[in-house]
Amino acid sequence: MTMTNERVSPGQYPRQSTTLASEAASVPVARQIVREACAEWGMDQDAAETGTLLISEIVTNAVCHGHSCSVRVIAEQPRPDRFRVAVVDTSRCVPQLHIVGPDAIGGRGLLLVDALSDRWGTDLLPYGKRVWAEIVIKVDSP
Repeated sequence: MTMTNERVSPGQYPRQSTTLASEAASVPVARQIVREACAEWGMDQDAAETGTLLISEIVTNAVCHGHSCSVRVIAEQPRPDRFRVAVVDTSRCVPQLHIVGPDAIGGRGLLLVDALSDRWGTDLLPYGKRVWAEIVIKVDSP
């Protein structure tokens, strides 16, 4: 696992990214990466918990449906009041939000992402896709 912690210039915001194997064992590692980023960047517990749940669902979806050897996990703060988690894989198949019945064993991951995030989406890339989710975070006033 290679993690980059991109400390940026004034006016820019922090970003961490890591490439992990596309396997179920990577899900808890992705959660830990998000928790550590939130702690390092001074985010509150609510942001950390929500970000951790979001990355868990997105990584799980990529592992189950992305058909990649690896996934790129990204945690970033693109603006002072936003926290974004993302996963990149080599599949260009865009995830679809489905409504599942109460007896379904799975299929609720994107429903959770939709419910917990302020916005989410998929960016098609030349080599695959990036699925991301973003939440509004509390910013301390000066």
